Amino acid sequence: MAGRKIALVLEYDGTNYAGFQWQANSPTIQAEIEEAILKLTGERRRVLSASRTDAGVHARGQVVSFHTNSSLPLSSFVKGLNYYLPEDIAVKEAYRIKDSFSIRRDAVSREYHYAIINSPTRSPLRQRFAHQVKQRLNHKAMHRACQALIGEHDFTSFISRLEPYVKSTIKNVYQAEVSREEDLVTFRITANSFLPHQVRNTVGPLIKVGLGKMTAEEFQSLVEAKKIGLAGPTAPACGLCLIKISYPIPLEEICK
Repeated sequence: MAGRKIALVLEYDGTNYAGFQWQANSPTIQAEIEEAILKLTGERRRVLSASRTDAGVHARGQVVSFHTNSSLPLSSFVKGLNYYLPEDIAVKEAYRIKDSFSIRRDAVSREYHYAIINSPTRSPLRQRFAHQVKQRLNHKAMHRACQALIGEHDFTSFISRLEPYVKSTIKNVYQAEVSREEDLVTFRITANSFLPHQVRNTVGPLIKVGLGKMTAEEFQSLVEAKKIGLAGPTAPACGLCLIKISYPIPLEEICK
């Protein structure tokens, strides 16, 4: 076992990547981080993430961990890794954590935001980070509908297929809301964890609610149906961003 366990907080633009997790013959966030660690320390290390992000999905507060024998100070991991990483990935913070601490299993919640540009004209400066809907959305109706998500539910209806690594389709949603600021409509959701594509499969029908093509009652029926593939359409990846991973105590306190 390596001498130290390091946790990194990452920010990235996922546009040019096939997701976080390593894939053969495709660029991924994990592959870039592991390559940067190799260049900085000379060590080949496997990086684990607190939340899997899909192709094209962004992150402001992704957390990853790895073991190292390097004696470099934590500040050097921030500066050094950022030197080797491409411009669309950045290490924001580095912490030494207990070897027994799991950034995935010990996380108490994940927060995601989905951004919608609700305008008849495109926004060149924001189009990489938001999905455009041209017709006027009733964000208040969307907000009322998404209250059906709060609490512990079986979210089978919000997955396209059941992946082998998914242990349970029951998740606990702590917060769900839709708000508007000028032409930007934002869906915010916090839960203990999420199923593959769950947030984007939630946004699709919420947009239908906002357009008057689905009622709040019909949206609630999706939650209650527990039928694979029932929710949709899947919203584009560009609007989704992992905002924060929360733990029982701050990362900087874990090794104390």
